[in-house]
Amino acid sequence: MKPKVKSPLSPEVFEVKKILRKLNLHTVCEEASCPNIGDCFSRKTATFMILGDTCTRACPYCDVAHGKPKPPDPDEPEHLAEAVKLLGLRHVVITSVNRDDLPDGGASHFADVIKAIRDKLPECTIEVLIPDFQGNFNALKIVADAKPDVINHNIETVPSLYKKVRHRGDYKRSLDIIKWIKDIDSKIYSKSGIMVGLGETKEEVFKVMDDLVRVNCDIFTIGQYLQPSKNHLPVARYVTPEEFKEYEKVGYEKGFKEVYSGALVRSSFHADEVFYRLR
Repeated sequence: MKPKVKSPLSPEVFEVKKILRKLNLHTVCEEASCPNIGDCFSRKTATFMILGDTCTRACPYCDVAHGKPKPPDPDEPEHLAEAVKLLGLRHVVITSVNRDDLPDGGASHFADVIKAIRDKLPECTIEVLIPDFQGNFNALKIVADAKPDVINHNIETVPSLYKKVRHRGDYKRSLDIIKWIKDIDSKIYSKSGIMVGLGETKEEVFKVMDDLVRVNCDIFTIGQYLQPSKNHLPVARYVTPEEFKEYEKVGYEKGFKEVYSGALVRSSFHADEVFYRLR
């Protein structure tokens, strides 16, 4: 059964959108048609999407526009920090489109955003959800050296579905990114997640968990894939609440510090609550 979501029409939602438009900012909540936008915006939380709203890749599960992006906006770090202040956030999540057109994949822009938030709100904790930077270790180091509290890179799906779901990604490359986080700075929490309902088996999900634990991933999220439009990959099946509970139980047994599992779970959904459980 397709999960039900909260209406995105509350006054708090319109207030958040007003701030975003005033500062010319994007959120993955809007650009990727996230089903949780009503819940998150009503709580005055949002996952900011930097480096524009156009991705250089075209993954068939994702609703973010793809094509030739514009150059990075030099004012974006300061504008984003101001939005965080206006929203009164104590934990902020920052992600981006893939920017394979930039030499460092946008890593230096991530670092600039982190610094701007630290300068304006030193008590705010920062989580970044990064692309794979085409496997560029030095790009990841630029982000890690800016000292975010959490670095998240989603593995997205099981290896057997990569050609179908994430054809320009690479499973091993993504595992390397997660491994390198701890190699660079062991104090940064590492995080990853997958979608289910695309045709994977339970055994394949368990194997992904094993692979992530092996590269010292701290936090694991798992949620139901929902088809954004008829032009995207169809849902193979709706995973039951009981199965999500099983994934949570097994995840803890395998060694993750935190597991967030459920139909509407996305990697940044209630990220503040998940993070503060670790502290």
